[in-house]
Amino acid sequence: MNQLIVVAFGGAAGAVVRFLVSTGIYQWLGRDFPFGTLVVNVVGSFLIGLLTEALILQRIAIGVEYRAAILIGFIGAFTTFSTFSLETFYLLEQGDFSKALLNVACSVGGCLFAVWLGLLCGKSLFLYSGGVIHWSNHVIPYALLMVNAIGAFLIGIIATILLQKIALPMEERAALLVIMLGTYLTLSGLYIILFLIERGYSFDSHLNAMLGIFVSNGLLCMFVIWLGLLVGKQI
Repeated sequence: MNQLIVVAFGGAAGAVVRFLVSTGIYQWLGRDFPFGTLVVNVVGSFLIGLLTEALILQRIAIGVEYRAAILIGFIGAFTTFSTFSLETFYLLEQGDFSKALLNVACSVGGCLFAVWLGLLCGKSLFLYSGGVIHWSNHVIPYALLMVNAIGAFLIGIIATILLQKIALPMEERAALLVIMLGTYLTLSGLYIILFLIERGYSFDSHLNAMLGIFVSNGLLCMFVIWLGLLVGKQI
């Protein structure tokens, strides 16, 4: 039952983010080609490859519901094969055979490449010492920190597109930005803590170390989100 609830919450968040991202892309690039669906599917494919390696293949035992919420709920709702199929059919129906074939080629080829790239990035990050650095009787989960940083960079770019391309009142833009960034910083920090607990850390004995890594993750993600915002403004 718990998994059903967290998957439902993750799916709701993924569907909303997909709507906002695809709407922003269409307002930016127009609707002559299904750019919005293509972008969310390629980005989602990269994320599921990266996070599958980080959250499942590394066999971190804790946080099963957390992984289900992200991989099944959020990314499953963020991507959409049905919309891709419908938009391709509409292109065929309108006689735009070249655009239809281009959409199929870009979507299928782009998504497969993105999954492969995500898995490769994940494997590379965990290649050295299982993704952790041992220092002064503590472990630093550098691989998960880098995974969080990659996600933060993408969020920075996506947030820029949403804020610049979607016509929303200033108050709603501010709320959207705070909710997106706050949610990501909280969840990424939570998984770092869960990883440390799985490695034998406890709040009684390692509180300072756990808080230090949690804060470091937040500062790193905020810096990378800022870089993403800068890059997004140049697109």
